[in-house]
Amino acid sequence: MNKILIFSVIAVFFVSCSSAGNASGKYDTVHYTPEYASGFDIVGDKGCSSRVVRVKCAWQEADSTAMELFIARGGERPPKGFKGQVLEDHASRLAVMSSSYVGLLSRLDACDSIAAISGKKFISDPEILRRMDDILEISSDSDPDYEGLLSCPVDLVLIYGISSQSPMEKKLVSLGIPYFYMGEYLEEDPLGRAEWIVALAEILGIREKGESEFRSIVHRYDSLKTVAAGLSSRKRPAVMLNAPYGDTWFMASPRSSIVRMIRDAGGEYVYKGNDTNRSTPVDREESFMLASSADIWLDTGSISTLEELARACPGFASVECFRKGLVYNNDARKSPGGGNEFWETAPAHPDLVLRDLIRIFHPDADASSCDSLYYYRKLPYNNIK
Repeated sequence: MNKILIFSVIAVFFVSCSSAGNASGKYDTVHYTPEYASGFDIVGDKGCSSRVVRVKCAWQEADSTAMELFIARGGERPPKGFKGQVLEDHASRLAVMSSSYVGLLSRLDACDSIAAISGKKFISDPEILRRMDDILEISSDSDPDYEGLLSCPVDLVLIYGISSQSPMEKKLVSLGIPYFYMGEYLEEDPLGRAEWIVALAEILGIREKGESEFRSIVHRYDSLKTVAAGLSSRKRPAVMLNAPYGDTWFMASPRSSIVRMIRDAGGEYVYKGNDTNRSTPVDREESFMLASSADIWLDTGSISTLEELARACPGFASVECFRKGLVYNNDARKSPGGGNEFWETAPAHPDLVLRDLIRIFHPDADASSCDSLYYYRKLPYNNIK
């Protein structure tokens, strides 16, 4: 009789935890509401140990809640009709489709959870380099190694979309491999991008550590932002971004995280013509006018010298920031395989990017600034006269 009673209690508890939520996102308890990020939250139902990580925007212009990941704990199951992904307890083996996820996982001391990577030879993280032979190269999302994923195996694949769903999604569903959309690159606030560390920490079962680590990021960033605000009496330099990609020059949106950091560092972005959250192509004439109005030029991509920049941008050697040599690229740190560490670790270290920008914009405020940049370096002249 006692066993029947106990079983009945367990059954009632099981039903309450598996039916209170639903696939439309109605849960009675919010476990984490981001302060800076707009793309995710963590919810559940009262009295249940399972959690649901909801991704609100998984790709550009995605509508409403793009996906839900049900993290099943304590024997609980997702609600009837749940259409999202299900992860059992927590992930201990991950496949990651972007190097920026490696940087976030590194902040959690969780790179040992990575079992497969896209572009592993370009990674700079010491833990990944140490285990290189044991980690699967999954290749790009357009032609991934699904056979390797099945034999690996992994608990969860971290994917992304650009203008639509990832090309991996349907195949992962057919293979029964759970996936999770990382929408951190869409965040307009650099701290919002870093806050996705909390979503990853929940997936790994260490959310408390994730929240603690994120608080330390915010503290360092805000401290530097205060330093920059103290330099407000100085001239705010006008800042040009990027270099041509083929025949097209893409200008970052004024709403993007890099432009937010430029403002926080005491600079002013030269481009005002775009109110969307996407980069905008501009023609050669407009890009020349923008560069001509700039005091400093940042982020020249694969261009590593002023000589190369002059060849890629005929006529631009005449603009003032070029003539003064005030052109900087974020490629100071390279992996052994030639990857640019900026794309791997900067999303998890917005404070280091902000510190670099402050030193570039206000070099007279720190006599050692030229020798202490972390991600950035001034492009050398080489044969430019």
